[in-house]
Amino acid sequence: MPYSASKKLGGEIASKLGHLEIVKNPLVREIVKQLEEDSNLQKIIPSLEWRPLPEKDALKIIFVVDGSYQVVKSERYPYKEVAFIKTVLLRYNHNEFEKLDPVTPHPMALRDILSNAALYHATVLPLRGIKLKEKQLYHALREIIFTSFNDSTLKGEPYNTLKWLAYEKWTGEKTRSPKFECPHCKREIPGLPYNADKDLCPYCKEEVYLTDMIGFHLEMDDDYAPESIVSAYMLVHETLMLFTAIRIIWENYIERINHVLFLKDGPLSLRGQYSKLVIPVRKFFKFALDRGYRIHVIGQEKTGLFVDHFKAIQENVPDNHYAILNESYIRSEIQHNPRAKEPYGLRTNYGGKVFLKLSKNQFYVLNVALKEYTSNPEKTDFIGLEDSISTIPLLKNYKHENALTPIVLANGIASLSSYPSATILKLFAGI
Repeated sequence: MPYSASKKLGGEIASKLGHLEIVKNPLVREIVKQLEEDSNLQKIIPSLEWRPLPEKDALKIIFVVDGSYQVVKSERYPYKEVAFIKTVLLRYNHNEFEKLDPVTPHPMALRDILSNAALYHATVLPLRGIKLKEKQLYHALREIIFTSFNDSTLKGEPYNTLKWLAYEKWTGEKTRSPKFECPHCKREIPGLPYNADKDLCPYCKEEVYLTDMIGFHLEMDDDYAPESIVSAYMLVHETLMLFTAIRIIWENYIERINHVLFLKDGPLSLRGQYSKLVIPVRKFFKFALDRGYRIHVIGQEKTGLFVDHFKAIQENVPDNHYAILNESYIRSEIQHNPRAKEPYGLRTNYGGKVFLKLSKNQFYVLNVALKEYTSNPEKTDFIGLEDSISTIPLLKNYKHENALTPIVLANGIASLSSYPSATILKLFAGI
């Protein structure tokens, strides 16, 4: 690694001829020869079953979530670092938006519709070099996360949803939360008592929060938190915002829930220690389905391996067709890891992968909620698959490739740009 520049001295400059030894190295040349070419992607298309998009009535009421964050760093020593996070829950009513000009909607008319249709959450997490009233950053950040989930501007609803999931309140039974590692003594706690916000660790007698169950503290050091904790917070909070809409409709308007689509920017998954929330999500989907209620949830992946792969093969796929991906295809053709020991998505996913192509510039990598976990889903394993994907043509947006209008609108509210947002937030934070 090179030496970095300072105000007085320049940084170390990389060698302009350093590549010569690499390209001449026999070991490097041998390894490069062994790299497999994947130029002929046509040969793998027959292994997917492409089905025509069904003609069904679209789901007209849609709730969509999106989020964004911006990490702000000081430019002088001692270096400080904070992260601003924003998540949005937007209610999209197609009947309202179809009245607008689809190419150049009037901004005032758009503002009027969105003013009563969106809820947002905002918080800031200190990551490095911040003094917090005699508190160690590690424990101060735990407290900030707990307080942030109880966001008073949203009347604590995302936190109520966390409790609803953690304690599986839809069952009517009084269960403990999932077990988790104590942030103080590192021993495993057998969950918090039903509906508890806080409790004492049974071993070290220190106070723990329900939000500790999610596992943010597992990424922290005593005086430093990595940027990964910021993206994890955003993803978890997006999930809670989406399930807040599901919970409120379930508790107050359950007769309408079969006619609503819940749309998420990103895959239907939570990784690492955060996957503890996946288990209650799966249980709720099955609980609802057993009682005749379909929870239509879709996630759209906009970047990543699956998007890159679909982009490479989509020209050979007929328009208005979709395909369900199974584990064999994912492991061998996308991840190039056919010998993986654990079934794909076993601990992390609550949806299955679906490719949908409408036209040359409108093809989507979708995650659709599953009735129960399976690594090799069939059409009948999904919750309302045809109802959900039949709604996508109604939502297509030509502003960006593969864009969906509700996600475009939510992103417009949630996004924090590098400029001018980062500059303004840096001034606001005073670092």
